[in-house]
Amino acid sequence: MARPEPGATRTGAALAALGHAPLVEPVLAVRPTAAAPPMGPFAALLLTSASAIPAARDAPALRGLPVFAVGARTAALAREAGLGPVREGPGDAAGLAALVAATLTPGTALLHATGAERKPEPAATLAAAGFRISAFVAYRAEALERLPPAVGRELAGNRLEAALHYSRRSAAVALALADGSEHGGAFRRLRHYCLSPDVAAPLEAAGVPVHFVAARPREADLLDALAP
Repeated sequence: MARPEPGATRTGAALAALGHAPLVEPVLAVRPTAAAPPMGPFAALLLTSASAIPAARDAPALRGLPVFAVGARTAALAREAGLGPVREGPGDAAGLAALVAATLTPGTALLHATGAERKPEPAATLAAAGFRISAFVAYRAEALERLPPAVGRELAGNRLEAALHYSRRSAAVALALADGSEHGGAFRRLRHYCLSPDVAAPLEAAGVPVHFVAARPREADLLDALAP
């Protein structure tokens, strides 16, 4: 599993509890930027990744600001961090944009706490709807330079059966690292389980067969697919 922390360890524990033997080896290292959020005022904070929560928690200016979180897990972690009040989205950026648009008035100023490598959504849709979006670059997800040695050993011994992919970028990086090593063929032959069509896209574009794509971007659906 190539998912970065803070989710990797938690997912590994969930897999072990289901009777699987997980190899938790993130290919992205999440590091805070130590940047300060831009000056407000803002009507709400948008969270599209749990990786932005520590920086938001540590910014006094954001305390008490209403939070729109992309999905259930990010919402739960935001509440645990003392952020909010928190409203929970359906699990993807498009759904989060729809929730915000249905709740707030166009023209409202919003702050999106995000990573340095970020997708256009939900900011593009909300900006087109008349919202004013500012970005707070809270973290960077840095790609490893080489395939983790433990992954190489397991691939070489044909001891891995499947790979779980939680983000488009981590899937792309895992494939690039495998192809850049001597284990690209073994990696491509794994059963690949993806959280959404967007996550599966770089694998499919490279000709890698994808075994399962979750209909909803929810971890429970991904783990259920592993059942015999």
